[in-house]
Amino acid sequence: MIEQHDQAISLDRLRSGDRSEYARLVEVYSTPIYRMALRMLPSEQDAEDVLQETFIKVMNGIQSFEERSNLSTWIYRIAINEALMMLRKGKRIAGSLDDQFDLDEPQENMEPKEIIDWCCLPEESFLEDEVKTKLEEAIHSLPEKYRLVFIFRDLENLSIRDTAAALGITEMSVKTRLLRARLQLREMLSMYFSERLEEKNG
Repeated sequence: MIEQHDQAISLDRLRSGDRSEYARLVEVYSTPIYRMALRMLPSEQDAEDVLQETFIKVMNGIQSFEERSNLSTWIYRIAINEALMMLRKGKRIAGSLDDQFDLDEPQENMEPKEIIDWCCLPEESFLEDEVKTKLEEAIHSLPEKYRLVFIFRDLENLSIRDTAAALGITEMSVKTRLLRARLQLREMLSMYFSERLEEKNG
């Protein structure tokens, strides 16, 4: 998990303007932040822009970082804000961050329409490039508010608490949105895996 690197970064050295420590910060966080941004945004260029703006804002704001959360959580929140602003510029979503991530949503039917049992597929099937591509496509098709929670919890392995803090929502909202994301992904992928099972059993 990215939080494990927090203790390897010296806030005192960052705040003193130590360039080597800033280089270490970039080295530690570049890959996970870029990977996360790429899953949130439609292009590599957008993800690179978010990465660059994130580190600029981290360094400009490091003096005011109050350490109420992990360094990684703070950086993720900055990256999320940058990605959401990028999405708004492309007119892909509307409203403020608070509009998107403040309240628990009303209950709705979360039962998927179709469920295929994937248990019989060998584990190596999930490592194949084709399957990875299908999973990425399904993740990208999720609504933003579900996709972000899924990315943090199931792909980046943040805790429920840190996910809630990074997104500015309650822990209950994290749990609810994660459940909906998982169910939607399972439904979207059911037909694909059904075909895989038919090929395997045929």
